Amino acid sequence: MLEQLHNSGLKAEHCYLAGMVSVGLAFTSWLLSKRFEHAGIERADRWGIFIGEWAPTFFAMGNGLRTYEK
Repeated sequence: MLEQLHNSGLKAEHCYLAGMVSVGLAFTSWLLSKRFEHAGIERADRWGIFIGEWAPTFFAMGNGLRTYEK
């Protein structure tokens, strides 16, 4: 799978950037949910955790793609 992604033009830096963006989105979604939804802090926590789980996946993909770039 990583080889196909590499051959299609995806680079490790793209995945690292996506990981950093997902960290920012996790914080932003948590903050916005906490502030504007009246469902309580538990729901805000779920949104933050859901989006925050993407970051390690993107970082791992970046590490895998890095092996194809050398």
